[in-house]
Amino acid sequence: MSSPTDLPSVPEIQTPQSQINGHDSTDHPQPPHDAETQPSPQDDAVSGDKRKRDVEEEEGGDNKKKQHPLWKTSLCSFFRRQDASCGHGAGCRYAHSEAELRPRPDNTWDPTSERAKKAAQKSCEEEKECAAIDDVMMTEALEDDDEDGEGDGFGSDPALSKCLVHLPRNWKSDRLKEFLSEQGIQYKSAKKKKGMALGFMSFESAEQLETAVKALDGISIGNNNIKVADVLPRSFEKKTKSALGLLLIGESGEDSMVANGVEDGNGMKERSARTVVTPLAHMPYADQLEQKKSSVTQILKKLTRNARKACPNGVPLPEWILKSREIGGLPCILEGILASPVVNGYRNKCEFSVGHSLQGKVTVGFMLGNFREGVTAVEEPLDCPNVSAISCKFASIFQEFLQQSSLPVWNRFKNNGFWRQLTVREGRSGSVSDAENCELNISEILLMVQVSTAGFDNSLVTSEFERLAQAFSAGAMENSPSLPLTALVIQDHQGISNVAPADAPLHSLCISKAENGSEIQATNNMTEPKIHDYISDLRFCISPTAFFQVNTLAAEKLYSLAGDWAELGPDTLLFDVCCGTGTIGLTLAHRVGMVVGIEMNASAVLDAQRNAEINGIKNCRFVCSKAEDVMRSLLEEYLTEPEKQVTNAIEGSDEAIVTDEKKIVATDEEISIIKDEKPNPEESSSHEPENGKTASDSIENGMHELQQSCSSEKCFKHIVAIVDPPRSGLHPTVIKALRTHSGLRRLVYISCNPETLVANAIELCTPSPDKIKKNKNNRAWRNMSSAGLARHRAKSMPASEPFRPVKAMAVDLFPHTVHCELVMLLER
Repeated sequence: MSSPTDLPSVPEIQTPQSQINGHDSTDHPQPPHDAETQPSPQDDAVSGDKRKRDVEEEEGGDNKKKQHPLWKTSLCSFFRRQDASCGHGAGCRYAHSEAELRPRPDNTWDPTSERAKKAAQKSCEEEKECAAIDDVMMTEALEDDDEDGEGDGFGSDPALSKCLVHLPRNWKSDRLKEFLSEQGIQYKSAKKKKGMALGFMSFESAEQLETAVKALDGISIGNNNIKVADVLPRSFEKKTKSALGLLLIGESGEDSMVANGVEDGNGMKERSARTVVTPLAHMPYADQLEQKKSSVTQILKKLTRNARKACPNGVPLPEWILKSREIGGLPCILEGILASPVVNGYRNKCEFSVGHSLQGKVTVGFMLGNFREGVTAVEEPLDCPNVSAISCKFASIFQEFLQQSSLPVWNRFKNNGFWRQLTVREGRSGSVSDAENCELNISEILLMVQVSTAGFDNSLVTSEFERLAQAFSAGAMENSPSLPLTALVIQDHQGISNVAPADAPLHSLCISKAENGSEIQATNNMTEPKIHDYISDLRFCISPTAFFQVNTLAAEKLYSLAGDWAELGPDTLLFDVCCGTGTIGLTLAHRVGMVVGIEMNASAVLDAQRNAEINGIKNCRFVCSKAEDVMRSLLEEYLTEPEKQVTNAIEGSDEAIVTDEKKIVATDEEISIIKDEKPNPEESSSHEPENGKTASDSIENGMHELQQSCSSEKCFKHIVAIVDPPRSGLHPTVIKALRTHSGLRRLVYISCNPETLVANAIELCTPSPDKIKKNKNNRAWRNMSSAGLARHRAKSMPASEPFRPVKAMAVDLFPHTVHCELVMLLER
């Protein structure tokens, strides 16, 4: 019998250790030991205590044996996950704390460690800053007076001017001046725009400038080091060659200045509207789809990793997380990506910015970057493949008009000016059969010009609007063939950004094709401006600010996919959350018993109601409110009061659809148009109901079956929600309402931003904790990623059954760009 102190040799221990530790050999392979670390046969007879003393002596002696290069270079996953001591103690080859962790032979740290995360974050920020410096293209004039009347921010001599880079974005001129005073810097003037990482200084003499450069260059502010760049005069035509390449062009178009760092001969990165708006346009479309699919795959893996971290202690991991290793770390199967039927000229809505080109010319087109990165240059959209030729022509007409306008364009640096943006919306006359020639079906155009009328004379503004209407009308008629022009709308917006609120004032300009010009009429004295488009043979009315998918043909495939995954039927109640103009709910209405749409944009809700009327759909109800305000009450209404469900469903067939005490009835003209243009069932597409039935027939039959199947028991056997939120995702209150109502068993999430889908899915799919934790440190949330914030919210999720990801599919609605829609089915 062996003594208690007899232990197997070291080679016999190493294999079971890695198994008990729970580490996958594929994650951290253990290289074979070299000759120095291999134990000799007589070591088998050495007792455990003796070997332990030998190891200690070896570690402390001059001639100690060398440890393996990977010893303690990775964190112990067992220790980190269980939040307790690892069963192997000090003998574990993995580190049990950040303090015990050692750097790897290549001088890097374990990617899961806090040190590596901080280093990666800092490196990423530095790369972004460097990229921003290389691409800064400021085309706004800075020669306005400061608030204290000191004059321009550069002085009369550009040689005595400097540009400071990597300043905090929330600083203004006053804070920059305060900082310079704290550093003892003498200067003539200083200027800083909030939201930008750039500041500008001028000096009285070369001595002041030299002293300031020595004191400021490389000084740290937070996590950034300030860089001082020169300001040198340049002509418009001369190409800039600089490492920092900051192009500053005056509005007069006569002077330009470039802030340069160390001259190294590297040319400034070439930018154009094509490369900024459609960065994948240089690739074959098949390669674009593969790249988007790969990107979506990596994003979905974040859901698995973050959901694992968000699982409360003591609660078993969900089955879908445990099975994720079988499908490469994905939370569910990614079934691929659906291609867009049309690749070029597919956008039915384009928003063109008004500004100056790199040559100082007033231009209508796309900005070449973000303002916060110092980019305000605008380039014409002529070479952008996703924009139709008609939209480009209206942008060109507007640009020609601005050359002669007596009102200034919007200056993003000063936050003043008049002309800001042009929005072109296209409407089609019917379902498109030929995707390659879809522009031939464009029959309606709605133009919306965004302006800022504050501080301008009303008579001058009225005169300019008259000239604008005449210019658009004449330009449309002069084109061969003539361009369709249905409505011209003015949006008055006073904010800093061009993103106007939903209640921004709108008024229409009456377009006259006569030679005597146009007259301005108030909106209430003329027909409300709108255009129409078709999805799945349904006619949709679109108001100037309503949301409508920019790629109509691809949207048909998207909605059909969502309906198929939702497994709809006559006994299904469908919640269409963030419904916009009701496109999803109305296209699927013939497959369900009832649709309840929720939308906060009042004009979009009015469009949805009108769309239901003109298509003869009577089993839809639209609620005008924020989803977070009404989602819980609506779920309780339909999940707890079955008798009320029957009443609402049946009354919908006899009454107009009412929302917030507003009643919309389609005009006789619209109803007659939809009747005349209703397609022949024999020629309908694949998404038409079976057996040759039209959508209206299917709805009537579904309502008849619904009335027959309804009894005193629950009417709708299946409650399904389809959510299509904006890029910011669902509000936390909406997520909690969807999660905590057990009657909702299936959820189809359509996302235009897969990152926010991952964040929302973390809260929807993570098990509830036994005890709800209140998150007190709210300030720390500001620096969290969307996924990290979702993990913290999941800790306070009330006890409820979580959803599980079932399958996902990407749909390419935006060819030539890096964006795509992602559809995910969640069930429980």
